[in-house]
Amino acid sequence: MRSPRFRVRPGSWDTAGATVLNGGVNFCVFSRHAERMSLLLFERDTHKEPYEVIHLDPRINRTFFFWHIFIENLPDGVFYNWRAEGRCDSIETSETGCRLDADKALLDPWATTVSDRLWDRTAASRPGDNVAKAIRAQVVRDDYDWEEDQPLHIPLNDSVIYEMHVGGFTRHPSSGVVHPGTFNGVIEKIPYLKDLGITHVELMPVMAFDPQDVPPQTARMGMENYWGYSTHSFFAPHPGFAVTAVHARDEFRDMVKAFHRAGIGVILDVVFNHTAEGGETGPVISFKAFGNEIFYHLDFEDRRHYRDYTGCGNTMNCNHPMVTRFLIDALLYWVRHMHVDGFRFDLASALARGEDGHPQHHAPVLWAIELSPSLNRAHIIAEAWDAAGLYQVGDFPGYRWAEWNGRYRDVIRGFVRGDPGMVPEVATRMSGSSDMYEGRGRLPMNSINFITCHDGFTLCDLVSYNRKHNEANGEDNRDGHDHNLSWNCGVEGPTEDPEIMALRRRQARNFISILMFSQGVPMLFSGDEVFRSKQGNNNTYCQNNELSWSDWGLVEQNREMLEFVRSMIALRRRHPTLTRDRFLTGKPDYGHTRPDIIWHGVELNAPGWDDPDSHQLAFTLESKVDDEPLLHVMLNMAAHPIEFSVPRIKGLEWSLALDTSREQPAVAPEVQHPIAGERIQLGPYSVVALEGRPNWVWNPPTD
Repeated sequence: MRSPRFRVRPGSWDTAGATVLNGGVNFCVFSRHAERMSLLLFERDTHKEPYEVIHLDPRINRTFFFWHIFIENLPDGVFYNWRAEGRCDSIETSETGCRLDADKALLDPWATTVSDRLWDRTAASRPGDNVAKAIRAQVVRDDYDWEEDQPLHIPLNDSVIYEMHVGGFTRHPSSGVVHPGTFNGVIEKIPYLKDLGITHVELMPVMAFDPQDVPPQTARMGMENYWGYSTHSFFAPHPGFAVTAVHARDEFRDMVKAFHRAGIGVILDVVFNHTAEGGETGPVISFKAFGNEIFYHLDFEDRRHYRDYTGCGNTMNCNHPMVTRFLIDALLYWVRHMHVDGFRFDLASALARGEDGHPQHHAPVLWAIELSPSLNRAHIIAEAWDAAGLYQVGDFPGYRWAEWNGRYRDVIRGFVRGDPGMVPEVATRMSGSSDMYEGRGRLPMNSINFITCHDGFTLCDLVSYNRKHNEANGEDNRDGHDHNLSWNCGVEGPTEDPEIMALRRRQARNFISILMFSQGVPMLFSGDEVFRSKQGNNNTYCQNNELSWSDWGLVEQNREMLEFVRSMIALRRRHPTLTRDRFLTGKPDYGHTRPDIIWHGVELNAPGWDDPDSHQLAFTLESKVDDEPLLHVMLNMAAHPIEFSVPRIKGLEWSLALDTSREQPAVAPEVQHPIAGERIQLGPYSVVALEGRPNWVWNPPTD
């Protein structure tokens, strides 16, 4: 251990990463097989050679398998990499799975600020030195002023989630923000989101990822990994989303603080199932060198190869004790130091796989997350499947975990497009999927209900295309899902036919209405509220262009759709009976004499449970709190109009709150009129909702 420029001390192994302390900086990193370790220092992130290389002495700079050193008076802002050396099998002959590579400049896995301005994925994937083309970590002092901000702790059952991409939300020239495609740009659009009525944003990956991680033919077409499901730094915000890359951490915090001031929580989409290092031909960035056989699932018979349960080349060995600690530390960091309100875990079933690759119901990492006192108020949401066939929706390990309910999506899509015989399951999905959750002691809030998300068609495309159109991705339309359960309403893609256009918009309103009338937690996908299309491409992971970006011109162009979504969120908000924290029973509750729900079909009390051709369903929801109107909802997904019976309740008067077949579908309470008669006609493919109030307090609007 020597350094002609700085005074150094052995340092400490109790805190990984680069920690600024009084008098200097402590560096610490983990490596099981390294025999020699060097720290490379750079004055700037664009410098291709280090200005100082400090060689650590294993006798005084290694404790167990942690390497550490303290550098006195090291200034803030210095960039650094590690080099790890030692006896190790080559990738061609590996028996242990060790992948130490003394030629590679390694990124600190615990880095909180990184720069990828010199990054070249190809150089990190082939033999030889890549120090001039590596991702750099930076030493940063943490003195951010949170101004008393704290996570909001909005109950999940009261939430409406809005999934969005940080870069794409304001990248389009129409956004009009000062810094498009950044955390700062998002701040300028928070009033729009607040006015929409959502309670949380769910941000697609913001942990630093590798935009260069795409198939070769896609890269040759000038495209990149836009979605960000290719994380390399689990403690650092993505530098590409910052106005100034080295300030990414504080710019992210500014955004979180601004969201919280607006009463909106922040949920992060985290990718713990794999990393940007890919398979055996992928780059060496950090984990492969520091602990390949620890951090990844390797093939039992040939440890040169990776077991791929994610479809991305590798799978993190999440239930190894070291990896579990690493991932928990990352979550704690984002809650404690970045004030996020929760996490959505991409391909979360990969985290349920033990070190042998088999599913574990008591997977240590999942239960550690569930039971962590420091995470007990953070929302945890699982995408409860992986790419190797493990599907755990309704059966994900734990009790507190909410799940993206893929079954809800598929059932509602089929029903709205007119598939027959789905009424019983539609009722089950809309009432919180009790068949999946209640028997295990879980609650309606365990179900994250959605129609669309980033992965698949937008809402506009769901009603405009029968098949995917992914040719622009450069994979001959082989990528993306074929099981879309979509209906183009008669013409594939764009059309000028006014009847088809009207039907598509009505179907979109039907989807939004059913979503908002369902027990559980509704999630919207960004742009659906303004009927945004991606031209039938259901896998825009590589499209960092106008195909993926939010077009703010649609706010005016499709103003009626935006106002409709706002109205439906507001309607849900004024009906606490739609956000119950317990399952409906069909019996009286909350001191009422009427059942909490009564199911109907076209006729009262006669749902078509056994009718294989039925397209109709209706239900009456009892209020949950005083002064809340009763709610009666009718669904007709047949291609022809049909009359429904309306329940008559003594002392109660019904008024029309919603009819998706009308040009002005949502009716605000102050302009509603009582309806007469005991039957009401629903148009083809339409949803109608009535609100019931005591007739003795009814104040009809005046002209």
